[in-house]
Amino acid sequence: MYVQPYLFFNGRCEEAVQYYQKHLGAKLNALMRYKEAPPGQGPDTDANGEHIMYSNFSIGDTVLMASDDCVNANPKFQGFSLSLTVKSTAEADRLFAALADGGTVHAPLSQTFFSPYFGMVVDRFGISWMVIIQQP
Repeated sequence: MYVQPYLFFNGRCEEAVQYYQKHLGAKLNALMRYKEAPPGQGPDTDANGEHIMYSNFSIGDTVLMASDDCVNANPKFQGFSLSLTVKSTAEADRLFAALADGGTVHAPLSQTFFSPYFGMVVDRFGISWMVIIQQP
C-alpha cells in the first residue's frame, strides 16, 4: 500500500508548484490543465481551462499530487503537516526561510528534546510544514 498526499489549491496550483520547484528543489513529473481533458471527460463545472487538473511532483523521495480544485472553492489545509527531514542546520534554515516567506511561523527552528533542530511553518499557500533534523 502507498499513501500519497494530494493537495488542492484554489487557482494557485501552478504558482505553488513553481514555488516548490524554486525553493524546495521539487521536480515536476506531470501536469495537465483542464482544457487538455478530452471532451466529456473533464469536470462537470465551468473550470478555468488554464487551471491545473492534475500535477505530480517530487520533493526528495516523496511524490505529491496537486490540482486546482474546481469543485471546492475554499480548500482548507487542516489536521496535517508535511514534514521535511534534512541533514544540516544550513539546509533547514534555507528551506524554513523559503516556506516562511509570505507564510506564518508557528514554531521557529530550535533545538528540542526530540530533535537537534525543528520548526513549524504554514507557507503562503496554507500548507503546514515541519522542518526537522532527526536525532543521531
